[in-house]
Amino acid sequence: MPILAQEIRRLRPKSVSFRKTDSKGLYLEVFPNGSKLWRYKFRIAGREKRMALGAWPDISLADARKRRDVARLKVLDGIDPTLERKRKKRLARMNAGNSFKSVAEDFIKVRMEDSGKAESTIRKARWYVSLLEPDIGRRPINDIEPVEVLESLKKIERRGHRESANRTRALASRVFRHGIACSLCKSDPAAHLGDALATPIVTHRAAILDPNKFGQLLRDIDDFTGTPLVRIAMQILPHIMTRPGEMRMGQWSEIDWGQRIWNIPAERTKLRRLHAVPLSDQVMLLLRELHCHTGGFEKMFPAQQSHLKYMSDNSINQAMRRMGYGPDVVTAHGFRSTASTFLNESGKWHPDAIERSLAHGDSNAIRGIYNRGNYWDERVQMAQWWSDYLDELKAGVKVLPFARVGAVEGPY
Repeated sequence: MPILAQEIRRLRPKSVSFRKTDSKGLYLEVFPNGSKLWRYKFRIAGREKRMALGAWPDISLADARKRRDVARLKVLDGIDPTLERKRKKRLARMNAGNSFKSVAEDFIKVRMEDSGKAESTIRKARWYVSLLEPDIGRRPINDIEPVEVLESLKKIERRGHRESANRTRALASRVFRHGIACSLCKSDPAAHLGDALATPIVTHRAAILDPNKFGQLLRDIDDFTGTPLVRIAMQILPHIMTRPGEMRMGQWSEIDWGQRIWNIPAERTKLRRLHAVPLSDQVMLLLRELHCHTGGFEKMFPAQQSHLKYMSDNSINQAMRRMGYGPDVVTAHGFRSTASTFLNESGKWHPDAIERSLAHGDSNAIRGIYNRGNYWDERVQMAQWWSDYLDELKAGVKVLPFARVGAVEGPY
């Protein structure tokens, strides 16, 4: 006979557990400690099995019968409901362990660290992940919906960081695709969110393009009274035309004193290829002065607190702010814009030689494939001419503007 609801309350525990049968395989097991557990007994593939449906009174008689009926239909379809439950639990545990943050960390390790990406690229990727972490960092990656990602990106955008919001979306999309490849999620909820974000306002890094004003900057740099390493870094950077990080993370082993070349390894360059920098007389003198300060260390520009770390990536910009040059006037990266503009306007050098000195990729893919020459001899001459020209600007010599006829302005 089926159980009546009022009967369950009257059931008293015994010294051993016993069962009170309902119908269609459902029964209530009463334990000596007084707890009552619903179970469903069924046969599948010729074997008798049991499935726990929950404890009374949390699961009422009506609820237990509903759960039994759901499981019974699965059995009729040849599905073992106990195995399906175990599979769902395993999937839930796996999803709980595969949060967006953990998958992002695996992506950064596999696709960036193990692939030899630059430290700056890896650091920036971690920063983008940190922007999303408060909202979706701990969420199982397979459960994240597009609206969740969009809300997190909109928070970044509302702070006025449009570029960061767009770059964060791109990084998130790569993390989700990594999750798909690893069978940790089934879709990329960040893939089509780009159209929902505001277009970034393009701003070029500030640079001084007036020769006389740039000469004044060079004089102010020589008069800088702060840390000697920062002063020397500011003195060297305009001459060598590298990206600030490429210089700042330099090591003494990269300097070929005999050949007068600074060999910047591929892993530290934007294009991931060795960049050889010819060194002028002026740069050689500055390097020798720098060697007196840090020649005993591995790093050319160590941090002030520890020679095991590099100088801060914002040290040069902060020094220029102290000298009275605002971020809208000049930046460390802007020295490359100045060099590109002045060298192209001079009309003395082949545009490709200038581009090689700036370590730019060729915007024309076909031209880049066939134009393999690195214009080394011309670059050596240009490096010395450029340093001499900077000395003229610093000396305050009357500088006439270059004739712009035929000048080619390269990308910054």
